[in-house]
Amino acid sequence: MDFELSEEQKMFRDQIRNFAETEIAPLVDEAEEKEVTPLQLFPMMGKLGYLGITYSEKYGGAEVDKITECILIEELNKVCAGIAGVVSTTHSGLGTRAINDYGTEEQKQRFLVPAIKGEKIAAFALTEADAGSDAIALRTRAVKDGDDYIINGSKMFISNGTFCDFVPVACYTTDPKEVKKRGQGISLIVVEKGMPGFSATKLKKSGNRSHETAQLYFEDVRVPKENLIGEEGKGLAQILTTLKSGRISYGARATGMAQAAYDLAFKYAHEREQFGKQIAKFQINTVKLVDMAMHIDIMRMMTYRAAWMYSEGMNCMKEACMLKIYATEKVQELMLLALDLHGGYGYMREYAIERLWRDAKMLNLTEGTTPINYMAAARELGI
Repeated sequence: MDFELSEEQKMFRDQIRNFAETEIAPLVDEAEEKEVTPLQLFPMMGKLGYLGITYSEKYGGAEVDKITECILIEELNKVCAGIAGVVSTTHSGLGTRAINDYGTEEQKQRFLVPAIKGEKIAAFALTEADAGSDAIALRTRAVKDGDDYIINGSKMFISNGTFCDFVPVACYTTDPKEVKKRGQGISLIVVEKGMPGFSATKLKKSGNRSHETAQLYFEDVRVPKENLIGEEGKGLAQILTTLKSGRISYGARATGMAQAAYDLAFKYAHEREQFGKQIAKFQINTVKLVDMAMHIDIMRMMTYRAAWMYSEGMNCMKEACMLKIYATEKVQELMLLALDLHGGYGYMREYAIERLWRDAKMLNLTEGTTPINYMAAARELGI
């Protein structure tokens, strides 16, 4: 059992850390203030090979393991969770995973290759206004019409939805009334930018403001059958595979944000003096800092273990769900500790900890809420 990163992974960590600090960090304040995503990062990151890094070299990916991808995700989230979510979690993960795993060669050439290059931007449409955690209750329908599907419905809270070039859409291709088993009849169909009847409305969020989010509308959107991913009616399995990978990525997201919060709190606690000494030297604050460091280490090790299992092809749904629960709940506590160490300044928008605190809340709401992940873990445990 080896707990040490390889030399290649260490080199990659240093490279992506330098990129995040030099190329992304200067864009954060404006992107957060204006609530827009800096789209110029896509071709830049594509050229450097930072998009879709787990995918095959045949399609332009680096074909690295999940641990290496988690290193990238952690480093990006240390700088800005919003921008990190755009390029890594959504574009390189949710939006392209099913195409990579289940798509035809033609679909991979048309969608995956340009996505890895940063020439096309991906989104992923699952959640609906009345079918959030109960995704199987979705109402979006795709009805066959000759060689096409006609899609009607809407999707809510869709990351990258305002500017995506393509989006796999979860919809029923079978009348839900005719489905004998819950979840059967769901398919993933790729809808492309510019298709008549496809539109988006931008949503405003409390945190992750540089990560544009939208409500999508499908009004008689005609999509060719060639855009169906995999076998018709088998979309639920594709979705679950996509979410398993995504939940491991959320472990890395939470770890990166927690590490950023710790670094800020550590620095502030050693600069701020009260009653003639650094506030880090007061026992109550020392305990807070040690507590943060300890739980960040646990989060990182849990993430790497689940990522290793995923790369080895092992059944790791239980570990992915448990990681999602622990990391995204624990980061809420750690953000409050870091904010408390800043005192009143932590509540001011001029201090980065305030943004981290707001951004962290999204983690235990998306990619399956905490209660949903508890239920999924319970199924894996046979409870």
